[in-house]
Amino acid sequence: MRTITFSLSLALLTAPILQPAPLNSGRPESVGISAERLQRVNALVQRHLAQGNIAGAITAVVRRGTIVHFDTHGVMDLEKKTPMRKDAIFRLASMTKPLTSIAVMMLHEEGRFLLTDPVAKFLPEFRMTPVAVPHQPHQRGGEGYTLMPAERPITIQHLLSHTAGLASGTSGPTMQLAAKLAADRKASDTLADYIARLAELPLNFQPGTAWEYGPATDVLGRLVEVVSGQSLDEFFRTRILNPLGMKDTHFYLPAAKMDRLASAYKQGTDSKLEKLQPSRHEDPNGKFYSGG
Repeated sequence: MRTITFSLSLALLTAPILQPAPLNSGRPESVGISAERLQRVNALVQRHLAQGNIAGAITAVVRRGTIVHFDTHGVMDLEKKTPMRKDAIFRLASMTKPLTSIAVMMLHEEGRFLLTDPVAKFLPEFRMTPVAVPHQPHQRGGEGYTLMPAERPITIQHLLSHTAGLASGTSGPTMQLAAKLAADRKASDTLADYIARLAELPLNFQPGTAWEYGPATDVLGRLVEVVSGQSLDEFFRTRILNPLGMKDTHFYLPAAKMDRLASAYKQGTDSKLEKLQPSRHEDPNGKFYSGG
């Protein structure tokens, strides 16, 4: 899970992609790899474990459809000292974004929209979103801005390229507003609820004039829902995950798989690993599907 303020914490969780793939194991030399050099993989991971950089890891090397290295290291949870297992499930967090963008491009290839279409064509709540012009250059947060009309509509391409100017918790005059939006989200909220409230916040800049990492991919997730008539979870499952055999990838992990979930950690102020606590909104029956 990301710890940046604007990030929504309920992103996908997944097991290593090796698990469902029909791959065979074999000797490294059979596919032109040195078994001796492969030992450097374990040595590298062991150094990171010894330095306290990570709690555990799974490493794999595949060449020409043959698994020549597949090993576990360390633990899934430092406090419980649970050994890492090969079918452990990890949080994808913001790597959910590429899946959302794939979903968008699938619908684009089906002719459902043009990338140059205004997003308000499908999400009318963005039709009148103004732009916050800060009173001071490079201003971060606060109320010191003037609202101006947008010079052009937000397009789907703007969202895909993070140039829409959406309110962000990382910089710009809307920082405090974006942080409050994330903090006020209720456990019962859906993606539609969140996007409607996001559209009420002013933009950080005129669409297409700058780049800023923010909640654009969450808006794309809602676009997928509206255009496809499916929830983002259902679209992912039926159109992407099931066809690829990714049976262990979920927005909300089923209770039966919780023992396979590896704890997530971050570097603390004293350089020691600190466990990231589950989101207060996390619920096996949750309905908030964050495209970001």
